[in-house]
Amino acid sequence: MELERFEELVRRGLDLIPDEIHARMSNVDIEVQDVPSPQQLSAAGVPHGHTLLGLYVGIPLTRRTSGYNMVMPDRIIIFQRPLERISRNEDALVDRVRDTVIHEVAHHFGISDERLDEIEAERHKEQ
Repeated sequence: MELERFEELVRRGLDLIPDEIHARMSNVDIEVQDVPSPQQLSAAGVPHGHTLLGLYVGIPLTRRTSGYNMVMPDRIIIFQRPLERISRNEDALVDRVRDTVIHEVAHHFGISDERLDEIEAERHKEQ
């Protein structure tokens, strides 16, 4: 998929975030990269042979103090190739990109992977 089209999918994922949450996002940039670097995989604790779909790099809102100022923006990075690789068609890719964007935004708000897993499990029970 062309980069511009993939970036549009990321924008669509961001558009699904409720306005009240979007308004509380602070000092964060969203970018697309082709694949995660070895350093990104290592820093995220990804086992050999596995990959990342997205990555949050920064200080979550819940850990920011009054001393948090004049800093570079946090980053949400969405990795195009791994998402394309695990998606069987464009509809599945749209869903995975949306889920990845929402997952990384949750990290910006201080929600851990463990808590996100719990929320996802609860959501599946309700369906």
